[in-house]
Amino acid sequence: MDTISQRKKVVIAGGGNAGISLAAFLRRKASDLHIIVIEPSEYHYYQPAWTMVGGGIYPLEKTFRITKTLIPDGVEWIRDKVAAFDPENSHVVLASGKIETYDVLVVAVGIKLLWEQVQGLAETLGKNDVCSVYGYELAGYTRRCLENFRGGRALFTAPDTPVKCGGAPQKIMYLAADNFHRRGLSAHSSVEYWSGGTRVFGIEKYEKTLKKVIERYNIKTFFRVKLSAVDGERRIATFQGIGEHNKGHRYEERFDLLHVVPPQGPPDVVAQSPLADDKGWVAVDKHTLQHPRWPNVFALGDCAGLPVSRTGAAVRKQMPVVAHNLLAVLEGRPLTHSYNGYSSCPIITGYGRLVLAEFDYDLQPQETFPFDQSKERWTMYALKRYILPWLYWNKILRGKM
Repeated sequence: MDTISQRKKVVIAGGGNAGISLAAFLRRKASDLHIIVIEPSEYHYYQPAWTMVGGGIYPLEKTFRITKTLIPDGVEWIRDKVAAFDPENSHVVLASGKIETYDVLVVAVGIKLLWEQVQGLAETLGKNDVCSVYGYELAGYTRRCLENFRGGRALFTAPDTPVKCGGAPQKIMYLAADNFHRRGLSAHSSVEYWSGGTRVFGIEKYEKTLKKVIERYNIKTFFRVKLSAVDGERRIATFQGIGEHNKGHRYEERFDLLHVVPPQGPPDVVAQSPLADDKGWVAVDKHTLQHPRWPNVFALGDCAGLPVSRTGAAVRKQMPVVAHNLLAVLEGRPLTHSYNGYSSCPIITGYGRLVLAEFDYDLQPQETFPFDQSKERWTMYALKRYILPWLYWNKILRGKM
């Protein structure tokens, strides 16, 4: 009779979107596997909704569930944190000191928010009208900041690092600008976008529309700058120029509202491990998602070293590729599935308006619907606001999409 000790063991490091959906998919595809999810968090958050929370169009309390209720039946949940990876010996070391061996490891530990890289930010975040949609409580505070805004300078930042959901810095800005317009504050307000990037959006088809949105709201844009310090009491944001023509230049900007998207990077447990590439992410083949040195190691989601926008939509396409390929490894077969770099960014451009950007590694549009998705549409807004949250909790996390 088959026992756990004899069954093949798959360890999934991380119980976010990627980890739980993969566990659910594997459980349905190969019920004889011993699947373990290692995740310390008591609560699981639907983070894509936090922008809508900040914009006042989605209830904060609907963005979380208790992790225990999401772990698939038949999957073992270890409520602990991976402290070290030892791929040479096919095991992970947990924060508790326990060692967990595996036949196949999947790394899905997400991304690290680097608030501390902005001087003074930690001390003022969540007060003095310094807000962010990159956190549960912070999303609620962002909503209050928009509601209480009575005019002045509203600054929205984007870092020069990879971020989860690259469109988030703009989504909340467009909602804020529309909010101010509807409340008659536009004449007394300046909405400004301070970005570490070089352009509004990396794909011209969608960028054309977003430039028109920026023009509609009279948003001022500044590129190749990064937020380096915040003085919340004095309401001063300091930016450093990082471009060819402004490198070393220092900007001190007064604000009445400051929305911050923090710098982000690989979790320490990944960056300091043998699994890391030269930038600290998990090294993987960009099509098979398999580690180039250890064939029984895969990665997906935000921690994977992929030249792709880090979104939940990307995870949804990566997950079955990892699942099928790890089963091939366990069965001694050639890898069968390939990921083309698909990602999606539903960019809310105002209340009742959304541009649905979908694209691949080559930055070529990969659109789902039989119409031009670069146009602002209410139907796509409804998809984001009403349909995607239901799909996330009921289909995606259950490995059915």
